[in-house]
Amino acid sequence: MKKVVVIIGLGLASFAAFSQTNETPSSYSFSLQQAVDFALQNQNNIKNAMLDEEIAKNKVKEVFGMGLPQVNASFDVKKFLELPTSLIPAEFFGGPPGSFAAVQFGTEYQATAGFDASQLLFSGDYFLGLKASKVYLELSSKATQRSKIETASTVSKAYYTVLINQERILLMDANIARLKKTMDDTKALLDNGLVEKLDHDRLTVAYNNLVLEHEKIERLLKVGVYLLKYQMGMDIAANLTLTDKLSDVKFDIGSDISAEKFDYAKRVEYNLYETQRHLAELDLKRNKFSFLPNAFAYGSVNGTAQRNEFNIFNTGYRWYPMALIGAKVAVPIFSGLQRNYKLQQAKVSLQKADNNMEFIKKSIDLELSSSLTVLQNAAASLENQKKNMIVAEDVFRVSKLKYDQGVGSNIEVITAETALKESQTNYYNALFDALVAKIDYDKANGALK
Repeated sequence: MKKVVVIIGLGLASFAAFSQTNETPSSYSFSLQQAVDFALQNQNNIKNAMLDEEIAKNKVKEVFGMGLPQVNASFDVKKFLELPTSLIPAEFFGGPPGSFAAVQFGTEYQATAGFDASQLLFSGDYFLGLKASKVYLELSSKATQRSKIETASTVSKAYYTVLINQERILLMDANIARLKKTMDDTKALLDNGLVEKLDHDRLTVAYNNLVLEHEKIERLLKVGVYLLKYQMGMDIAANLTLTDKLSDVKFDIGSDISAEKFDYAKRVEYNLYETQRHLAELDLKRNKFSFLPNAFAYGSVNGTAQRNEFNIFNTGYRWYPMALIGAKVAVPIFSGLQRNYKLQQAKVSLQKADNNMEFIKKSIDLELSSSLTVLQNAAASLENQKKNMIVAEDVFRVSKLKYDQGVGSNIEVITAETALKESQTNYYNALFDALVAKIDYDKANGALK
């Protein structure tokens, strides 16, 4: 109920904004597939999922950059308010042996400028981290695919809801027109004294109830259109026309799909768990590689200036250069058994990933079986309600004919009309249930993309 209120609020706000700006709203005529395609381009969740995928791509590049040369430049200038003091043996200056003299060396101003560079030569963490970042990108891509499937499902259900309410309104228009004619005919008979006022009053009550029901369906249709636009990421003020017809929908139920025949890779959820397991495997390898040494090379070039006045940038004074190159190998020996415990955690995480793989298989098996059963039941119920509606239409036709010929009562007509309206409501409810069951079944067997 809250969701409906929010959607109506959004719609009223959008229409108010439109009336203030006097802009012509956009118009669209969409089939179901076109509505889904529009949602995949404009729906907020899809946009954010694609942005997450873009972040993942840049994360891969970031990790790759860690293996490239790292070059830095630096400049450091100092002013000594008090020169550093050093102690030297006093006997250098004729003092007693074992004593020290305090002397100050250096200049008031010192500056250092230079470049340093390093290059990673070997690191198990880096190489496996690079692989893991690519798997992370794959995981992000599958998450985007899952968002697209969920969006296709919600848009399809909203689309069919609008179609059903449109059909209900058309059918109710026909019912109202038919009952209005009967009521007018009865009024004419009443004016001629051929029927009682009670007969006309009964028809009037039935007519008023039908009009009220029509108004309710119209409001539901308006909310349904708002919801569809919201699910599609469309401006609420836009004009939307649906081109698909309910008569074109087919409830083709194939043979039962067993777990042995089903390809789990068709389900994006299975692929997500599979990718997460791959990440757990890489994490285990990374922890094993943490026992290996790391190696890198480095080098630097620096210049130092020492002045008693602040003329650091004066080219007439000398800078003293310093350059070096080196290589370093760091061999892990003992870290308080931290690496061992991390390795054990990674092994347990991989076991959990294996358990999750079994869990998702069983979940898919259950969803396949249950969605197929629900669809079969919904299709059977739809067929039955369709037959009931045909029978109710025939009963109403015969009752109306008998009443027009003066051999039936208006109570019989009203009862038949009520039964017809109820059968129509049951039919459209069954149709909606069947459409939802079809979408859920397509989603369960991986047919919904």
